[in-house]
Amino acid sequence: MNEHARAPERDQSQSREPANAPDERPRFQTNDPATGQSGRAYEGHTGDEALAIAQRSRHAFEEWRRTSFSHRAGLMREAAVVLRRRQAEFAEIMTAEMGKTRKEGLAEIEKCAFNCDHFAENAERYLAREPVELGGPKTFVTYNPIGVVLAVMPWNFPFWQVFRFAAPALMAGNAAVLKHASNVPGCAVAIESVFREAGFPEHLFRTLLIPSRDVRSLIEAPTIAAVTLTGSVAAGQQVAGAAGAVLKKSVLELGGSDAYLVLDDADIAKAARVCAAARMVNGGQSCIAGKRFIVQRSVREAFEHAFVEVMASYAMGDPRNEATKLGPLQSVKARDEIHDQVRKSIDKGARLLLGGEVPDRSGAWYPATVLTNVHPGMPAYDEEVFGPVAAIIEAADEAEAIRIANASPFGLGSGVLTENLERGERIASEELEAGMSFVNANVRSDPRIPFGGVKESGYGRECSYFGIREFTNIKTVLVEG
Repeated sequence: MNEHARAPERDQSQSREPANAPDERPRFQTNDPATGQSGRAYEGHTGDEALAIAQRSRHAFEEWRRTSFSHRAGLMREAAVVLRRRQAEFAEIMTAEMGKTRKEGLAEIEKCAFNCDHFAENAERYLAREPVELGGPKTFVTYNPIGVVLAVMPWNFPFWQVFRFAAPALMAGNAAVLKHASNVPGCAVAIESVFREAGFPEHLFRTLLIPSRDVRSLIEAPTIAAVTLTGSVAAGQQVAGAAGAVLKKSVLELGGSDAYLVLDDADIAKAARVCAAARMVNGGQSCIAGKRFIVQRSVREAFEHAFVEVMASYAMGDPRNEATKLGPLQSVKARDEIHDQVRKSIDKGARLLLGGEVPDRSGAWYPATVLTNVHPGMPAYDEEVFGPVAAIIEAADEAEAIRIANASPFGLGSGVLTENLERGERIASEELEAGMSFVNANVRSDPRIPFGGVKESGYGRECSYFGIREFTNIKTVLVEG
């Protein structure tokens, strides 16, 4: 493989699909990644039922679009109240279904609540009419809702990914239907319950427990106005193709292989902490996790020592213990794929500095792992490794570090570690081919700033006023006196 090779297709949005025949009602079985034990099973919707629900959501939209921003904001603030009140319950569902640690689960629910509050407070300002001076007639741009938006969402942040879309979409006056990842049906059902409990119209936000094979018919249905997906490149291609065929808007947030440049003037101890935090968010199962650490030759050895020391502090443990920093991965299958990428990289010459061994225990466990001497042709260099595995890549100088960072099919997030802030700002703003570039900090999403990528990391933006406007009709109005 070369340095432009694609990552293996690890479809984050459509894992563990039920094997039912097309005319049968699907059944979604959960499994605890920490133990491998089966959990609760959920009965899903048939394709016809899903289409009928989307139709009811369309009817709900027709009334909702005419409500005031203040009315919507009151309900959205109540959704934040519900999230905080049921925070521990929702964190436990995430732990049981996809292995998220309790600490990260609690933080994810709080982030969802903050997001609801943010758009309740700011949606009217973000979507205010914008006057245009033409020297005569009254002219302005207005932002109108477009209808029912289908959201196809992944398992790794099962609440946040949904609320990141849903809060602005509903505040803009749209309705939404959710097709969540098949291994987190309990999360999907719980999210719908939040909007119901908060007092939103019954069919304004609905969860559809359907297999991936039914997504295309939904996209093609006249009741659906647009689609948003967070998932793999393959899933993005399928959804974008289906939406494009019927001329419907789509927003895609796909994979990432985020590069962090550790420059020769970096504070090495600080760089190690930032890079470890970037790599280990959500057990490494994040599109915006740092995955490639491109280190200038003069500081590589010092960085390796400091980085391994910090990474080693991420010890595997019971995800329900709030002190645990690294829980299980989402499935044994995913763990085995990651281990295969590690072993193949070592076979091709990478050097193992930490981890890299499957523990002798039930469940989807894998330790914090660090590889160095990583080069093109290795999975750790060419592919997205969706787990707690860091790849250290040496660069001779700044120019080579930038070239290596950009020599990727992905362009989601990126980072620069340097004590020269002017240098870091220049590289982040002008040189790195990514939708987000952070200096001396790990990339993260925030409702106040736009989120999204370029190249095979997708298109469109979520969060801030950029995100809320994605699913609106940006309409020009001219009134001649």
